[in-house]
Amino acid sequence: MITEDCRRPCSAITLAELPVDQPLNFSGAAEILGKGQNGGSVSNILKSLGPAVAPVSGQEALRAGIGALVGMSVTGLVLLWLNGHSAFGLFLVAPFGASSVLLFAVPNSPLAQPWSAIVGNTVAALVGVAVCLAVPEPTLRIALAVGLSIVAMILCRAVHPPAGAVAMTAAMSPDVVAQHGFWFALAPIAVGTVILVIIATLYARLTGRRYPFRQFNDPGRVNMVDRIPSRRLGLSEEALTGILERYSQSFNLGVEDLARLIGAAELQAAAQASGPLVAQDIMSHNLVTVGPTTSLGQVAELFRQHRFTSLPVVGRGGAYLGVVFQMHLIARARTDALRLDRGYSAALRRMLDPARKTAETAETIMSVTGPRAAPKTPIGALLPMMADGDTDAVPVIEGNRITGIVTRTDLISALARSVARAGANG
Repeated sequence: MITEDCRRPCSAITLAELPVDQPLNFSGAAEILGKGQNGGSVSNILKSLGPAVAPVSGQEALRAGIGALVGMSVTGLVLLWLNGHSAFGLFLVAPFGASSVLLFAVPNSPLAQPWSAIVGNTVAALVGVAVCLAVPEPTLRIALAVGLSIVAMILCRAVHPPAGAVAMTAAMSPDVVAQHGFWFALAPIAVGTVILVIIATLYARLTGRRYPFRQFNDPGRVNMVDRIPSRRLGLSEEALTGILERYSQSFNLGVEDLARLIGAAELQAAAQASGPLVAQDIMSHNLVTVGPTTSLGQVAELFRQHRFTSLPVVGRGGAYLGVVFQMHLIARARTDALRLDRGYSAALRRMLDPARKTAETAETIMSVTGPRAAPKTPIGALLPMMADGDTDAVPVIEGNRITGIVTRTDLISALARSVARAGANG
């Protein structure tokens, strides 16, 4: 029964006012929400039948597909080779295809991590073999194998959906189980899964992805204990784990990825609070630039003279070619020191020596793939570019010419002014 207070318009109702000790009349609830009894529910049902995954680029789809192709091919070849040098039966099984979907298409999923994949598949295989040996009736055997494998995976904290198919495969293959027994869990299941995980790890690194996924206590980019700025949330790992458990999302998202999402959301909120500012409103216009053939000694002198941390590199007609950061000079000197087996200071002096016959130039160390912006780029898009420490400045490009540069100082000043104005207006 709905009380009279609950028959007010929805905008006037608070959650605290809703009766929690009485059964709700859902037809009345539909009226409260201002929807037709059928229209809203039918619309929601139709929406729930549509795609639940956000659109993905064709490039990412191709990356995942090629990864699965490589992974299954190499795994098959290795198992085929081992089969000729082993007493075990090493062969591909259908669940490996399902594992490949997780390992290569959604490598950030907790269900795709090495522990989940290897332990989940192996435990499920052990359960499937045991049930196959103990239960003669096929239908009961298959159902029992899948059900018990799920229980075992959850208890082992190794939930891996393809492992259900592993248990089912064992239960459906009494002849194979009779021949190999519990060795079936080792070969092909454990061996094949390990090979897939190794390939997925290498492939992720080659294609710019992260697998296994990030850990909450991973050091920052400079190997310091502090986490990168955009993920300093003031929340402990235990607190974030509690959030995932509270909303039953532990199987869908890792703690580190939750921290990344919260950090990104906070950056976006800060950007929106700053108002409709764009790059051309806050960028530095009076630029000091260098050419591609400018020696590194001259570049270093400009850094010292102007106290800059970045210098744009331009070609003929002012065409933007790239940018040199101070960190590029330091990194090159360190590389030379290791390569030439000499001290860092000696390598730095050698690199900056103007008397060298083959002096290194700006084009040899400049970054050409870093982020860049257009004059109308909102500062909300600039915040993530400079939040994590890899980028000190973002060039502003119009056509193929550089018209300005946004430094961290420019960005911080703009945000400070926005906060000050908001405080004065509030």
